[in-house]
Amino acid sequence: MNKLPPTLDLDALRTFVTGMECGSFAQAAIRLCRSTSAVSAQLKKLEQQCGAELVMKKGRGLALTRDGEIVMGYARRMLALNDEMQNALKGEQLQEEIRIGMQEDFGESLMPGILGQFRRHHPGVRIIARVDRNRALLNAFDANDLDMVLLWQNERELRQGRTIGQSQMVWIQHPDLDISALLAKGEPLPLVMFEHPCLMRSRAIDCLNRAGIPWRVVFVSHSLSGIWAAVQAGLGITLRTRIGMPRNLRVVRNVLPAPGSLGITLEQKDGTNARTMLAQLMEAALPEAT
Repeated sequence: MNKLPPTLDLDALRTFVTGMECGSFAQAAIRLCRSTSAVSAQLKKLEQQCGAELVMKKGRGLALTRDGEIVMGYARRMLALNDEMQNALKGEQLQEEIRIGMQEDFGESLMPGILGQFRRHHPGVRIIARVDRNRALLNAFDANDLDMVLLWQNERELRQGRTIGQSQMVWIQHPDLDISALLAKGEPLPLVMFEHPCLMRSRAIDCLNRAGIPWRVVFVSHSLSGIWAAVQAGLGITLRTRIGMPRNLRVVRNVLPAPGSLGITLEQKDGTNARTMLAQLMEAALPEAT
């Protein structure tokens, strides 16, 4: 007879998540109204149940281990389900309006499924969604026209948003476009890009300039659908992430310099229960999408 795996302690999972959100388990103890020793004991218990170290020191702060990153994603989902069940048993329905903005990559692929799932569980919450580019979303957020924004992290502009994921950037092309042949001939690399300013446009140009690869922008689009259409037509290559990449396109491998990754940030006003639950759903879905 197979031995059943241990059942994880939800209180310990909540302590673990709260500790990482606070940046220290001492602060988590204050938020959870528990002693520091009790919080430490819960973390130790969780690590014993998981059979792995979940947290490590990084400078003066804390960082997740590889196993900790895995546990964190599942922990948020388990706690969200627990809280949802408790509300359902109490006959409580969330009632509010959430105005959320999202960058086009997320709005066309990731977020429709998340918003649909959230809406089915919380029909009393009215969601107003806006899909736009980073700068327009931040302006609307700062003007209090949006409650939450999900966007690409601008490393040159420090803000109060929380980084909830990382996505590897890749060069994307149509399979019929021979990048190696173009480079061998010394021809400029044809680029399909958003108009300036654009984080990925800047990253692409900086990356190619450092590698000494000539380039030229052959197609400029105001929308992500326009970017994909131009690349599918074989007009040039683009720099994006795999989020929402059409299936008939492919990633350029071992030909162009690695462009690195881009952070995904969430900015939100003071958290309500509905916003917190929606944020948890987004953070849980990101690893699967990236």
